[in-house]
Amino acid sequence: MRKRLFALFYLALAVNCQIFAQSPAESGSAVTIATFTKAMERNPGFMTYYWDAKKGKIWLEIDKFDTEFLYYPTLAQGVGSNDIGLDRGRLGQEHVVKFQRSGPKVLLIEPNYAYRAISNDPLERQAVNESFAKSVHAGFDIVAEENGKVLVDLTSFLMQDAVGAVQAITRTKQGTFKFDPSRSSFYLPRTKAFPQNTEFETIITLTGDNPGAFLREVAPTPSAITMHQHHSFVQLPDDKYKPRAFDPRIGYGGIEYFDYATPVNQPIMKRYISRHRLEKKNPSAAVSEAVKPIIYYVDPGTPEPIRSALVDGTAWWNQAFEAAGYKDAFQVKLLPADADPMDIRYNLVQWVHRSTRGWSYGGSIIDPRTGEIIKGKVTLGSLRVRQDYLIAQGLVGDYASAAAPSSDPMMQMSIERLRQLAAHEVGHTLGLPHNYIASTQNRASVMDYPTMVAKVKGASIDLSDAYTKNIGEYDKWSIRYGYEQFPAGADEKKALDKIVGDMHKAGLTFLTDQDARPEGSAHPGTHLWDNGNNAVDELKRVSEVRKIALANFSEKKIPVGTPMAMLEEVLVPMYMFHRYQVEAAAKVVAGQTYANALRGDGQSVLSTVPVQEQKRALDALLTTIDPAFLALPKSVLTLIPPRPFRYEPNFREVFKRRTGITFDPMAAPEAAAGMTLQMLFNTERVSRLVAQSALDPAQLSLESMLDQLLAATWYKADPADGYQAEVKRLTDKLLLQKMIDLANNQEATSQARAIAGLKLSQLKAKLNGADANSKLAAHHFFALDQLRRAEGNVADIKPTNPQTPPDGAPIDPGQEWLAPACDWRP
Repeated sequence: MRKRLFALFYLALAVNCQIFAQSPAESGSAVTIATFTKAMERNPGFMTYYWDAKKGKIWLEIDKFDTEFLYYPTLAQGVGSNDIGLDRGRLGQEHVVKFQRSGPKVLLIEPNYAYRAISNDPLERQAVNESFAKSVHAGFDIVAEENGKVLVDLTSFLMQDAVGAVQAITRTKQGTFKFDPSRSSFYLPRTKAFPQNTEFETIITLTGDNPGAFLREVAPTPSAITMHQHHSFVQLPDDKYKPRAFDPRIGYGGIEYFDYATPVNQPIMKRYISRHRLEKKNPSAAVSEAVKPIIYYVDPGTPEPIRSALVDGTAWWNQAFEAAGYKDAFQVKLLPADADPMDIRYNLVQWVHRSTRGWSYGGSIIDPRTGEIIKGKVTLGSLRVRQDYLIAQGLVGDYASAAAPSSDPMMQMSIERLRQLAAHEVGHTLGLPHNYIASTQNRASVMDYPTMVAKVKGASIDLSDAYTKNIGEYDKWSIRYGYEQFPAGADEKKALDKIVGDMHKAGLTFLTDQDARPEGSAHPGTHLWDNGNNAVDELKRVSEVRKIALANFSEKKIPVGTPMAMLEEVLVPMYMFHRYQVEAAAKVVAGQTYANALRGDGQSVLSTVPVQEQKRALDALLTTIDPAFLALPKSVLTLIPPRPFRYEPNFREVFKRRTGITFDPMAAPEAAAGMTLQMLFNTERVSRLVAQSALDPAQLSLESMLDQLLAATWYKADPADGYQAEVKRLTDKLLLQKMIDLANNQEATSQARAIAGLKLSQLKAKLNGADANSKLAAHHFFALDQLRRAEGNVADIKPTNPQTPPDGAPIDPGQEWLAPACDWRP
């Protein structure tokens, strides 16, 4: 009996303990928020939260259900590697979300704004809402409530890898990492509540095995990567913003969605631009101050004179807003010392440090419902300016003595570049993508990628006009399109169409990334890092600059006291000075001129580049694989010794080598010749050559291009100079491999492969008839062996992996907006 009583007693005790262990919601008790949070720190704001210091938790008070707000994560403190891309200030994806209660739970739900019905009929809207998936980002148990408000534990939602750092490390093959909660916590100095936004910051640690080289380079202990991640809950704008329609003839990023309420005879896809909200104080005035100006704040941690350059370049945009009818509507200030850069109220230009030079970024947080820009954010890499200075050093540097040289031209060029870079990246945050055709229109846009304009003056180089010093003419038209306020009652569509038409009359157009990328794109005037209105003429001019730079190259390009081996860093951009103009000229071959034309707008739609211009381009490109062009001056080869102790070479900045620690005199010619051939043998380009000559037999054909390449290499006698002769033989082999690759390239058209095979057969016949005892016997034997293997099993070919040029980009702006390197976010 006593045993049964003790058993019943312990059972009752266990039940009571279980009840006490339950949450208030589970037990059904009505615990108030005030009671539950009595010992916690209350932080009132847009979303009031409580800090529980004893448990290290954040408790969120929810007083509005089914009310949408904006959530987005950012990276407040980064990893410092451009290659991984986890930079300080990196923006995550924004989400429109809302809290929805279901009994004792609260869900954080994201509606699907990609599919809508813009209709007054609730049933029509409901049909669309129920047809597509939503996303639930998190679920929370209610722990306390009072007066319609509830309290939930937000800790687990905040304590996660919200920006996808693990995926970034995995994608860049830097090891296998995971989030480690035991080494992660809240960072209270950046956890704050403001009237329009509530901000939370966490210290996040990822742990893993086998960290890659990029991580080993930047982390003190590469197996533990710690960064700060930030979460923003932001009040959405009111409904007074009016979206503006997108026009493909003038560049803007933005939003797009399906509108299922659209009549069948109209496009169902709706496209609108991204822009800041801007309104005139006096809408009827031609020029008026803004109700609320757009203000950008520059990171005060930027050193001088760089800081002033960033302020000046950012302020250029006021010129464009003046053209759109505003007075002082765009302003630039230093970020106040007590301001939080994560605060949604501050458009920010931030100075970021990395271990290597890397891309700069211009992105925005937008309202996904309308396209309205809520916050602009620019990230500028600090090492970029050093690369610009290095290029100027190679072009005009003259360290004649131990005393400081007259560095004005070098520093002045670097400062001018920074102004242009700041303007470029801020332009992205105003909604603008790249406009890569602007360089052919008198440098009409800061949204192009410019290289410095180096001019030949006798036997020297002049950099006084290296970069533009103001906003471009195209930029004014684009800001007019996005921000101009039209009179009451005006037909906005007609007014916008007139802006585009007037822009075209001024000789300005828009083409962007898809039209400009070096591999595969076809437009002859749309390129990255080029200048001039004609790619072929500019290649010739740039080649002359390169020739003078190499002729003037001496030990005076580095300061006294610098290891002589460091001359190679200055040499690389001089030797490769033509690289981007080669890309531009190659796109003339099989090029097509076109516009983003609309029916009835009067623009020329499409035409093939005339045959004479294509032949001029090919001739200019052939000069870049000539041995005399490729061979380094022998005086330069005697200046560069092996690297001294603790000055290990960075092969992203210098030429790779096959000669051990010594400078390889063949590496630079191999990289440069390979670059030209790579462009000419682009799969899409050779396929277009076949197509254009089929449509017009007078056009440049693939047969003709291959014949001219063979005539310039294999069928041409070796130079008398032994070094140049070896460079020619190297180029011969590079061409041979490219032709074999084309003949076996399943992505090319069958006719392109057939033509390559025929030309290889003709080369083989010629080599078989050559003198087997000549000094070229080894060269010919190698080629015949490669051809024999190609006729059997192409997998038997074991080509020497061609050297590639050291990294060129980024020497100039920006983030690619189609890829992580340069993907800018609208």
